[in-house]
Amino acid sequence: MNEIKIFSPATVANVACGFDVLGFCLDSVGDDMVIRKVERKGIHITHIEGFDLPYNAEENVAGVSALAMYNAIDVDFGFEIEIYKNIKPGSGIGSSAASAVGSVFGMNELIGRPFNKTQLTEFAIKGEALASKCEHADNLAPAMFGGFTLVKSISPLEILEIPSPEDLYATIIHPQIEIKTSEARAILPKEVALSNAITQWANFGSLIHGLHTSDYGLIQRSLQDVIVEPYRSQLIPNYHDVKQAVIEAGALGAGISGSGPSIFSLSKGLETAQKVKEAMSQVYSKTNIDFEIHVTKINTNGIKVLN
Repeated sequence: MNEIKIFSPATVANVACGFDVLGFCLDSVGDDMVIRKVERKGIHITHIEGFDLPYNAEENVAGVSALAMYNAIDVDFGFEIEIYKNIKPGSGIGSSAASAVGSVFGMNELIGRPFNKTQLTEFAIKGEALASKCEHADNLAPAMFGGFTLVKSISPLEILEIPSPEDLYATIIHPQIEIKTSEARAILPKEVALSNAITQWANFGSLIHGLHTSDYGLIQRSLQDVIVEPYRSQLIPNYHDVKQAVIEAGALGAGISGSGPSIFSLSKGLETAQKVKEAMSQVYSKTNIDFEIHVTKINTNGIKVLN
């Protein structure tokens, strides 16, 4: 096989109380990518659709992760990468992670899968760092593994797969503004109060337990962020109005997707998730900001081959 087409999914990172370590994979939105083996050595980005991104591999997230992997293998050929970008950069639903994961996953398939998913994520981290100015895997891991993932450690990289309750749905609104991850990190405090830390890790631990046991009530009581949300919510217009509206519509909870501006909500059942969509739409329809809304089951498979 010399060419492969893949779907690299969007993701939600942090999931309220899981800053930098927890994420989940979306089913209805993602990038398409084509990877092919070519005689010319090296990594070559030959086609980009959707958004204006660099063709130079060393300046492109997909290229940087691909180069990290390419330098770890001994081959006498190269790879071409085509990117069909459906996830807007700076949207808060893992645009850079989809690119970083897609290139290495596709290359790995074409050379017989010598690397496991954890190793591929390590290569992808190098690309993600180009976008966010630091190495983290909370978007990369769910895109690669699917479902909910917990990044226990970056060095050494250790990723835990967390079960997803069968009837859990996500609704995500993406206001058409851009918030750069690096800028959203810059506004965060360097230290937090011990009382807030205790609240946060109690919520995080109980959220993980709720996911393992499909305890929707516990999930609902755990989707609280007392450390990051108070700062980043200031960057998102009408954030608190959206959050109040979705709770009133029956959502289990809501929070900032990644660094924003997207806002995610989790619901039990598709019917509630659709009501949440309407509630989100009503809030943003009163603004002059364009928006998109996605309703999706949790994607438990992650990145996949299309051909």
